[in-house]
Amino acid sequence: MKKTILINGLIAGFIVTAMMVISSALCYNDPNFKGSMVLGYLGMLLAFSFVFVGIKSYRDKHNSGIITFGKAFKIGLLITLIASTAYVAVWLVEYYFFIPDFMEKYTAHILKQAAESGATVAEIQAQTNEMEMYKEWYKNPILVVILTYAEVLPIGLIVTLISALILKRNQKPENYTTA
Repeated sequence: MKKTILINGLIAGFIVTAMMVISSALCYNDPNFKGSMVLGYLGMLLAFSFVFVGIKSYRDKHNSGIITFGKAFKIGLLITLIASTAYVAVWLVEYYFFIPDFMEKYTAHILKQAAESGATVAEIQAQTNEMEMYKEWYKNPILVVILTYAEVLPIGLIVTLISALILKRNQKPENYTTA
C-alpha cells in the first residue's frame, strides 16, 4: 500500500507543481492573468486523477478486488496530502525566491478587474481592503502555507471522496482473477 500511495502521490505532486509553475509563468508574463487560473485548476484535476488510479491499483492488484470506502478514502487522502505538500513546497520556493512581488501584481490585477467590471467605489474599496488583508497574511510564511493548502487540498479531497465512493467494493467480483 505504501508504494502505491508514494508513487501516485509523487506523480500527482509532479503534475500539480509543474502546472503551477507553468501557470505562474504565464500569469507573470500576462498582466491580465489570462488562462493561468483555468490552467492551474485543470492541472489540479489532472494530477488528482492519480488518486483514482492509486485506489484502483491497490484494490485490484493488492487487495483481491475488494476495498472499503474507509480504506479507499485513506489511500486517496494520503496521495492527496503528498501531492498537496509538493504543491505547497514548490509554491514557497517560487514565491519567496522568484516572484516575491506576486501579491502586488495580483492585487493590481484584481482591482483593475473590479474597476473594469463596473464595480462601485464601495465595492472597489471592499476589494482593496480584502487584498490588503491577504498581502498582510502573505508576510507570514505559516499563513502562506495555510492559504496554499487551502487552494489545493479541497480539490484533492473532493476527488478522493468521489473516487472512494466509485471504487469501493465489499465483495470480490465473480470473474475476478489476480493480475
